[in-house]
Amino acid sequence: MTPNMKKLRSKEAGKPQTAKPEKKLPFDGAIRYHKGFIAGPLLKDFTFLEFKKIADKSPFSQGEWAGFLHLSERTLQRYAKNNSTFAAINAERALQIAHLMEEGKNTFGNKDQFYSWLKGRPFSIEGELSLQSLTTSHGIQMVLTQLGRIQHGILA
Repeated sequence: MTPNMKKLRSKEAGKPQTAKPEKKLPFDGAIRYHKGFIAGPLLKDFTFLEFKKIADKSPFSQGEWAGFLHLSERTLQRYAKNNSTFAAINAERALQIAHLMEEGKNTFGNKDQFYSWLKGRPFSIEGELSLQSLTTSHGIQMVLTQLGRIQHGILA
């Protein structure tokens, strides 16, 4: 540890640390990524209305969404009725899929062509991809990797 670091720590030790209140912005349905982090609604505040903004922009059915989020269709219906808050793991998966949809749209020109490509069970270096790939973070990352390869002309 350098002497400058020791001085900085000793100066900060005497100051009380106050947390800045988080500013909650309305969610417009757009997912933004900055250096690998999701910039959108906080996971703890992710309600059904935020999910609906994402789901309405996607070609996936309610049943497919239920499978991706590891929830039953009935649970999604209850969330819709009460505008319930999603568990952080489900909110994160929905946001990951929203990002995937943006990348698919950028790669294929529109969401329907991306959906057709994914339903056609494309082959990638890691193996076959499918809608079932979207049920895990690893599967979503594999699809994102393949989209990146297509964008850069590496089709194998």
